Amino acid sequence: MASFSQFGNDLHTGARSINIIGRRRLWFIISAVAILLSLAIPFLRGGYTFGIEFTGGSEFRLTGIETSDQTPAVEAVSSVAPEIAPRVSTVGTSGLRVQTDQLSDDESSEVRQALAEAYDVPLVDVTESFIGPTWGADITRQALTGLFIFLVLVFLVMAVYFRTWKMSIAAMVALLHDLVLTAGIYGIVGFEVTPAAVIGFLTILGYSLYDTVVVFDKIRENTRGGEATSARTFAESVNLAVNQTLVRSINTSVVAALPVAAILFIGAFVLGAGTLRDIALALFIGILVGTYSTIFVAAPLYSLLREREDAVAKEDKRATELREKSVV
Repeated sequence: MASFSQFGNDLHTGARSINIIGRRRLWFIISAVAILLSLAIPFLRGGYTFGIEFTGGSEFRLTGIETSDQTPAVEAVSSVAPEIAPRVSTVGTSGLRVQTDQLSDDESSEVRQALAEAYDVPLVDVTESFIGPTWGADITRQALTGLFIFLVLVFLVMAVYFRTWKMSIAAMVALLHDLVLTAGIYGIVGFEVTPAAVIGFLTILGYSLYDTVVVFDKIRENTRGGEATSARTFAESVNLAVNQTLVRSINTSVVAALPVAAILFIGAFVLGAGTLRDIALALFIGILVGTYSTIFVAAPLYSLLREREDAVAKEDKRATELREKSVV
C-alpha cells in the first residue's frame, strides 16, 4: 500500500510519468478494434437478445417449485407450441420464469396447465402475463429521446464550464465509446437486453462523465494562464494532468466496481434475480470501460484537437526553445 501511495505521489509531482498522451495512436487503435468487435460479434452470433418487454410475448411465473430443473418447463411449452423456443430462468430459490413468443389465449391456458403439472404445483402458483410489442417500442423511443437530450445538455454544460467546445467533443466521443463497448460486451455474453439493462447503460454515462470532468478540470488547471506552463508543451501538460489523476481514477473505479460486482454475483448466482443481474452487469462493464475511456480516449483526443491551434503551437515552440536553452 505504501509503495502504491508513493507511486501516486510520484505521478502527481512529476517525478515519475507514464507517457499516455504520447502513445495516443496505440490507444485509439485499441479502442477502434474493440468497437469493431463490439459491433460485429453480437450480430455474428445472431444479434442481440431482447426481452419480451421490447419484442412482446407471453410470460409465465411459477412459485413454490421444489426443483430448478428447466427441462420440464421446455417440454411443457413444446407440448403445446412445438415451434416456440421458450426462454427459462430461475427466480430466487423456488421460482421459475418462462418467456415465449406471443401465444393465443387458448395456448396460454394450456401452457399454464402444463407447467403446473410438470412441476406439481397448484394452478394458482402459475401466473401468466402478456406484453405487447408497442409498449417496448414506446420505452425504446423514450430511452433514445432521453439519451439525445442528455448528450446535448452535457455538451452545452461542459462547453460553458470549460469554455471550450473541444472538451465537449472529447467527452461525447468517450461517452459514445462507453455505450458501444458496454452494449457490445452485453451482446457478446448473450444476456437479454431488458429495461433494467437500459437503465444500467444510461447510468454509466453519469459515472464516465464524472471521471472525465475530474481529469479535464486538472487539465484546465495545468494549462491555465498559457497553453504551456514552464518548459512543458501542451501535450506534456495534459499528460501530467492525466498522471496526477490516474491513481484517483483507479481507486474510484475499484471502490465503485466492488459493490457492483457483489450485486452481480448475488443477482446472477444466489437469488437468480434478473433485474439485479441486468443492471449490475451493465454497471460493472461500464465502470471499467468508463475509466479506460477517460484516460486513454477523452484526454488524448482533447490534446490532439488543441495541439493544432496556432496559439498552442506557438506556446509549444516557446516551451521547446526554453527547454533547449536550459539544457545548454
